Amino acid sequence: QAVAKARPDGYTILMAQPPLAVNASLYRKLAYDALRDFDPVVLVATSTNVLVSHPSIPVRSVEELIALAKRRPGQLTYASSGNGTTPHLSGELFKHVARIDLVHIPYKGAGPAINDLLGGHVPLAFVTLTSVAPHIRANRLRALALTSAKRSALMPELRTFYEAGWREIDVSGWYGIVSPAGTPREAIARLN
Repeated sequence: QAVAKARPDGYTILMAQPPLAVNASLYRKLAYDALRDFDPVVLVATSTNVLVSHPSIPVRSVEELIALAKRRPGQLTYASSGNGTTPHLSGELFKHVARIDLVHIPYKGAGPAINDLLGGHVPLAFVTLTSVAPHIRANRLRALALTSAKRSALMPELRTFYEAGWREIDVSGWYGIVSPAGTPREAIARLN
């Protein structure tokens, strides 16, 4: 809100993430319009999400998880870093296209979600790959599939939902810089 209402002089910018775009579908009233009130400056980075399971869950693939979820509808839970985050939306998209019933457990950030997953308090989680790569490598968590269409350079051995036949699941997080609408083009070019 502060950036949306700031003077468009090139001195006020926002490091934005997906909630900037998603919030309009989650909240009835916002103090800004993501399309109208901001000018894009640059995409800084993207991140892929991964579906991981605790080793105590008897699944080693997306296909095995779907079969288990169909045998136990509404009994399996998955954690995410919070409502409206790309991990949460990845999980909801997966539920929709696979036609399974998983229960979402939103956490206040990835750290608490990963801690509860490592402790076996939740069996599954959609989280960013960078946040769990060390746990996957140490075999403390099992990676079932990446949510991006392409494999990650961080862990190229991990299969994607796309490769598993779920082409509808292509969700990545992003980090980008925006400025107030009307920022002079030369200021945006300099920032870029």
